Amino acid sequence: MTIVLDGSNLTIEKLVRIARHGEQVALHPEALERIKVCRSMLEEKIVAHEIMYGVNTGIGEFSEVVLTDEQVQQFQRYLIYNHAAGIGEPVPLEQVRAAIAGRINVHAHGNSGCRPEITLALVEMLNKGVTPVVCQKGSVGACGDLAPMSQIALLLMGEGEAFYQGERLPGRVAMERAGIPIPGLQARDGLATINGSNLLTAMSALHLYDMNRWLKQAEIACAMTLEALFANMKPYDIRLHQARGFSGAVRSARAIMKCIEGSDLVTGKLKVKVQDAYSMRSTPQVIGAAHDAIAYARSQVEIELNGVGDNPIFLPEYRLTLTGANFQGSPVSLPMDMAGAAITMVCVLSERRFNRLTNPNLSIGLPAFLTKGAGMMSGMMLSQYTADMLIVEQRILSMPASIQSIPAAADQEDFVSMGMNTAIKNGQILDNAYGVLGIEFMGAAQALDFRDFTPGHGVQAARRVIRKYVAHLHEDRPMYPDHNRMKELVQSGEILEAVEAEVGSLE
Repeated sequence: MTIVLDGSNLTIEKLVRIARHGEQVALHPEALERIKVCRSMLEEKIVAHEIMYGVNTGIGEFSEVVLTDEQVQQFQRYLIYNHAAGIGEPVPLEQVRAAIAGRINVHAHGNSGCRPEITLALVEMLNKGVTPVVCQKGSVGACGDLAPMSQIALLLMGEGEAFYQGERLPGRVAMERAGIPIPGLQARDGLATINGSNLLTAMSALHLYDMNRWLKQAEIACAMTLEALFANMKPYDIRLHQARGFSGAVRSARAIMKCIEGSDLVTGKLKVKVQDAYSMRSTPQVIGAAHDAIAYARSQVEIELNGVGDNPIFLPEYRLTLTGANFQGSPVSLPMDMAGAAITMVCVLSERRFNRLTNPNLSIGLPAFLTKGAGMMSGMMLSQYTADMLIVEQRILSMPASIQSIPAAADQEDFVSMGMNTAIKNGQILDNAYGVLGIEFMGAAQALDFRDFTPGHGVQAARRVIRKYVAHLHEDRPMYPDHNRMKELVQSGEILEAVEAEVGSLE
């Protein structure tokens, strides 16, 4: 089904469908009309020689330099050239596609002043699969993601590079093969394409989608470990969390109890402790806090996806040009720094539960390091080392980028968000998180193999999926294939899908 972009209704889920699944997009007719009205006003102002930043002036430190009429026509080309200054490997295609969709949605408000041909070319690029080659690094997340967005804008002049049908091609070749007219850049068009934090917001939106799915799997892994350790389930009573009032904790406790429903653990058949360790009984509070952090970040990202992130903005109803800083990435980078820290926090909790599974002093009768040949065999001893290394890296990456501003442009741009650093490191945090959680899943499945009782329906569903990919560890073998398979399994979401098919949604 085609997703209509109108400036107001772009959700994270819709962006995932566009970016990852190639869903077609269309510009709403009313949005197209708004773009035309705004452009008409802008052209009148250009003829009247009204001074407008980035239209007939230079940019940054050169904003006080007024351009001649002839320079106005050439300026956008040089603007894109000098801002296409990134470095590094290409950004994944889905992230570039998401950034283009976000930029179209900005234009749809009719406040950016570009020609409609610019926006419609971006729509065709999405629909026909022409994805610009964009270097991963170079944006400071203020004045927008100027360097990466400029590599997108190069294609609008028939320059740069693009991926098309599996090939990396010169931009003009890709556009011509796809049958997309090259609109060129006239006054304002270039800046209207690049002057927003669209790539870091797009990356953050995709990460939030994945973080939510990861947190639900963290609850499934927790349920498996709780069963294997004969946990007292009173700390998971929904009424306990409702009494405190945090919605994330209520959600988390409910999800865990759904996974354990049908277990002997909740019937009173099994002897349990009066009170378990924090890593067991405070899981709803910890994962719940992460849910709440992700929910806040989601609200900020969706505001940005549907807002006018540009400079200047043009208000046709007032015939007014307003210069400001709606490109500033801080409203996204600050909550996304918190989101990354939240994932790291839950990974620390996961590792502590894995420790209890493998430590014979804490595991309620499980064999040391989950092997019957302890001494001759080391079982899952080294899996903990791997998880610990990943977590230390996550802790390093959890240092906020949003406080790391370095002034640029002769101090005209003396505070920047560094939101691209936030987005890049969140991808790394999430990648490690798949590995950490995979190790807990593997350990919990191994531990349950040693128990003789009926686990919950959700736990059984998760265990069945794990055993499709990783066999019981009867004797020592190289663990890296198991670790990598489990990491890929968590990233795929197959465990989550199997559990939700069994017990219903965990949200």
